Amino acid sequence: MSAGSGRPVPARRRAVGQVLIAAYAVFAVAAGARSFAQVVTKLDEAPVAYLLSAVAAVVYLVATLAFRRAGRPAFRVALGACLFELVGVLGVGLWTYLDPDLFADATVWSHFGQGYGFVPLVLPFVGLAWLRHVEPETRPAR
Repeated sequence: MSAGSGRPVPARRRAVGQVLIAAYAVFAVAAGARSFAQVVTKLDEAPVAYLLSAVAAVVYLVATLAFRRAGRPAFRVALGACLFELVGVLGVGLWTYLDPDLFADATVWSHFGQGYGFVPLVLPFVGLAWLRHVEPETRPAR
């Protein structure tokens, strides 16, 4: 409940939601800036790694925006982004161990996000857990 209004605080405005949104936003900017610079300056050196980092940045951005919005459609987009991210970090993480020669440079999801303190591995689990505990917010009928 919000202080004094008697109405519940929307889930995306609660502290956990704000921290989650901030974490996704930081990763969107970090992965996006890094992959943009890499794609523009040296794509031929490690195209798979740099393009996968760009995909990760887009996923983080989509999740950030979806977490900020109310309603069932935004909830579904956030859920899809978290699931895609989870499959991505697990798949790329495993792939970097099975075929390291394919990755001439690291991605955000390489070795399960090891270069980023394994936060990319933990983030989708936190996002999915948070989504499981909040209901999609809907606007009141007019």
